[in-house]
Amino acid sequence: MYQTDPTFINRLNYIHYDGSIDANRSIPIAGMSVLNANAKSDAYGLTLLWAPDWNMGEKWSYAMSATIPWVSIKVEAGGETSPSGKTLTGSLSDKENGFGDIVLMPLMFNYNVNADLNTNFRLGIHAPTGEYEVGRLANTGKNFWTIEPTAAIIYFGQKNGREASLFFGVDFNTENDDTNYTSGIQAHLEGTLAQHFPLWGGFAGGGLTGFWYQQLSGDSGEGASFGDFKARAHGIGPVLSYASKLADKDIIAELKWLHEFDNKNRLEGDTVFFKILAKF
Repeated sequence: MYQTDPTFINRLNYIHYDGSIDANRSIPIAGMSVLNANAKSDAYGLTLLWAPDWNMGEKWSYAMSATIPWVSIKVEAGGETSPSGKTLTGSLSDKENGFGDIVLMPLMFNYNVNADLNTNFRLGIHAPTGEYEVGRLANTGKNFWTIEPTAAIIYFGQKNGREASLFFGVDFNTENDDTNYTSGIQAHLEGTLAQHFPLWGGFAGGGLTGFWYQQLSGDSGEGASFGDFKARAHGIGPVLSYASKLADKDIIAELKWLHEFDNKNRLEGDTVFFKILAKF
């Protein structure tokens, strides 16, 4: 049956990241090439999702969402380098707080294969609403648009409590007009395996999550001085969740930690994610 009542979901997100890059490698940041970079950031986001009561048949449903982030970031570097690799300045450090880039998802389609299996297709738009300044290490925004189509397949056993999910997306970036720099096309895959079980009147879950990220095309533009610069990253770690009802509302919380390894041309570190949502 199609959805008969509109659904609203409010979600609070928190992401902490702490990463660095090898002292012998330089990376582009805000129009500069820097050595020995280290970054710490905390991002708080409010996601608002609305699923209208549109009749799309027995299997399909539609939703849209927006995420508004607040970012606190500190970046340190060993120095700025010239194209020849020579260090031009000494230690650099910047810290910034403010609104980040808003993420819009105007198209979110879900297809229920059966009670345990569904697929969904999303179109994400990352708008350059955060603060950005050329020559400043710490910026709360990227200063370019990103279009991100994503497809997912999600299994959740209603009887056995097992979860298995895969999300695949591709990022298409526009040019940063202030630096004449365009980041290449990026592909990423995220997956989770977990087991859920009854606990304290709700359901708890525990398992493993991971991601794979690979830049498919090199950076380009007048400001791209690194040649065929492509980045990659991998991460894996535990995930915990809990779902219950509070005042007849569905409440779901999730905590996960990802440890990155074998990264190339980007920072490598650890990320902690926490989210809690209420369904109305």
